[in-house]
Amino acid sequence: MTWLGHATVLIEVGGVRLLTDPVLSDRVMHLKRQVPVPERPRDIDAVLISHLHHDHLHKPSLRGLAATALAPVGASKYLADYAVHEVRPGDTVDVGVTVEAVPAWHDGRRRPGPGAEELDTLGYLVDGVWFAGDTDYDPAMEALRGRVDCALIPIWGWGPSLGPGHLDPAGAARVIDLIAPRLAVPIHWGTFLPLGLGRRHERLLTDPPLEFSAAVAGGTRVEVVAPGGSVEL
Repeated sequence: MTWLGHATVLIEVGGVRLLTDPVLSDRVMHLKRQVPVPERPRDIDAVLISHLHHDHLHKPSLRGLAATALAPVGASKYLADYAVHEVRPGDTVDVGVTVEAVPAWHDGRRRPGPGAEELDTLGYLVDGVWFAGDTDYDPAMEALRGRVDCALIPIWGWGPSLGPGHLDPAGAARVIDLIAPRLAVPIHWGTFLPLGLGRRHERLLTDPPLEFSAAVAGGTRVEVVAPGGSVEL
């Protein structure tokens, strides 16, 4: 796997190339990328969309990446150029390798405020690799125990504080201790900060994975990579 920053991960398994929540730009609304913009990956077989938030379903980044996408039920209207498999937790799709949608615990709206449509929020399980999407801790995650070899686990966000539905380093470590994968790779940190906050909050670009690694109590190996880094699975 190659982590391209935030929640964007290139997973290569069984000759298939999957890309999660592609965000490949320097800006997303009020967020500024604090690391180099990655090159656009080529020959992607499918993109996996966890939920509708703009920093996960980013329309400009999605253009021309692939022909196939997996996304929550109701998300097809945001993916006009794709053949979309709309999925709910428990559904599986064969894209050259079997991809299973699993639950995530997060806000499923595209925009905040009353009346906004709320869709499912998802993670995905691919050949023992769990991409958690954006999620909070929930005891039901124990259903993944014994099924996950490598966890791509979010450990922070894009600002100096976290709203509900996110994992901080301690919460992410609690999830890892519950699921007990062989390997955990922290993602969703060190990539974006709101405009004007970079110098004041530089520690957010370095500290979360150190805190996460220190908090994991079980036998799981933690592999910390910077955006652009790869891990052999």
